Amino acid sequence: MAEDWENGGFGLYLHWPFCEAKCPYCDFNSHVVREIDEARWARAFASEIDRVGALTPGRRLDTVFFGGGTPSLMSPDLVNGILDRVRSTWHLAEDAEITLEANPRSVEAGRFEAFAEAGVNRVSMGLQALNDRDLHRLGRLHSVAEARKAYDVARKTFPRVSFDLIYARQDQTLAEWESELTEALSMAVDHLSLYQLTIEQGTAFWDRARRGALPGLPDEDYSAELYELTQSLCEAAGRPAYEVSNHAVPGGESRHNLVYWRYGDYAGIGPGAHGRLTVDGTRRALAGWRNPGAWLENAKAGTADRVDEPLEATDQLSEYLMMGMRVLDGIDVVRARAISPDAVPDERIASLEDLGMVTRDGPRLKATPRGRLLLNAVVTELLPG
Repeated sequence: MAEDWENGGFGLYLHWPFCEAKCPYCDFNSHVVREIDEARWARAFASEIDRVGALTPGRRLDTVFFGGGTPSLMSPDLVNGILDRVRSTWHLAEDAEITLEANPRSVEAGRFEAFAEAGVNRVSMGLQALNDRDLHRLGRLHSVAEARKAYDVARKTFPRVSFDLIYARQDQTLAEWESELTEALSMAVDHLSLYQLTIEQGTAFWDRARRGALPGLPDEDYSAELYELTQSLCEAAGRPAYEVSNHAVPGGESRHNLVYWRYGDYAGIGPGAHGRLTVDGTRRALAGWRNPGAWLENAKAGTADRVDEPLEATDQLSEYLMMGMRVLDGIDVVRARAISPDAVPDERIASLEDLGMVTRDGPRLKATPRGRLLLNAVVTELLPG
């Protein structure tokens, strides 16, 4: 009998924790250091790939994602060595998606060509804004001109290229965002990610906001207007949302992220990387040591996972609903009830349908645009009890 994770596939996430500078809005596990011993990192990644491979023998690997941090700062030789180890550990699908995140300032034609030769076939670029004023406010070191040049290099090198933009920025008007997003849609190849600026605890922006030094941020109602404008412009341009913040032409979706949203299995390797792996019939939650030095030391000892614990059925159901209801095609009610028999009660589905929050299409339950805006409330209604 097929295990539940096979409904979503199997992916590998590799975390490179280093950046040229720390952006003030970023709460990811990223660090700025003067020197990096790549040989030591190569040994640690290889050791962890071997360890995780022993837990998941015989599997087909559908996707690989180098995230960070800024993985485009890695040497192509390091990326090539990691991918060689991946290929010798799992059966890599013939059409496997292999993505590398890139910062415009780290883009060089020769380096990108070497990444492509190593096997990378998709790049995700952090452009973040298309005007220099807001790039400066966001703490980005690149200019719009540098971003465009880097993006052109990526398009010439890789068959698939995505980029990120942040909106709901300080003092941003609807007209300004419409103009910027229209320009972005004219550039986009097959995919773009559009995130509203959020002020996360522990970031420099959080401290500034508490001091009143981050004026001009939109309120909830205005943020909703910006979101609705985003959806309508992308829909009209043939790049509709297939997930709350992600837009693509049909077939251009991020297959790696779909592994998460469809609640497949994924291994997380690197400082602070999270994973969900089904081992001997038990789905487990895993997370690596966050500090890069601690992760390296523990990887050497074969104990790079700081967290490794089984997930109860109620936790699995909650994760499946929260992830699955984010995407356009929603969840499979039959699958949800196989995880937890009391899940997704019919009377609550009917109530949410009456409120215009969900729609049902055979076994699939989907959030409406309004429901995706109130996703936590929708998921809470669908849980047992």
